[in-house]
Amino acid sequence: MFSWIQFLAYAAVTAGTPGPNNIMSMSNASRKGFKESFPFNLGIWAGFSVIMAVCTLFCSLLSSVLPKIKLPMLMLGAAYMLYLAWKTFRSSGNLDEENSGSGFLSGFILQFINPKIYIYGIVSMEAYILPYFDGEPLVLLGFAMLLALIGFIFTVCWAAFGSVFRVLFSKYARITNTIMALLLVYCAVSLFI
Repeated sequence: MFSWIQFLAYAAVTAGTPGPNNIMSMSNASRKGFKESFPFNLGIWAGFSVIMAVCTLFCSLLSSVLPKIKLPMLMLGAAYMLYLAWKTFRSSGNLDEENSGSGFLSGFILQFINPKIYIYGIVSMEAYILPYFDGEPLVLLGFAMLLALIGFIFTVCWAAFGSVFRVLFSKYARITNTIMALLLVYCAVSLFI
């Protein structure tokens, strides 16, 4: 039976942890304000949607052609999540990033060079969605768009909090990083339960 709790926990933790989208979104909003940085977030959403659709198609085709690929992909995804957990735990909380691009096109292009969302899409499909909905293209497309929407919601949240979130995250970095790391470890373990 499909577990919405495990799927949404993985999606929220992965989309909510610091990564290129969230950091750039927060940095742009703290520099330019929420309204002026919103086109960048729309670019992220558009690019994210394209990448999620491609990941869904890739995983669906790969799973039907090579069903034995599921376990290695789950292991790779779990290993990557454990790596992210370690990096998150060890992070200092310093959020200074380069802020060169801040428009729609910059947000869109960022998605094609952002490895975090490829892993997000592939692990989501292989671990949580395809085992229950393989062969249902409209449902799979719906899940791809849901993943993109979840990612978009978190980038908008990071932008909305902008400089306030930056201060809070820096002040409570150890606690925040530990909680995020433990949630990522939970997600990695839950792939095999």
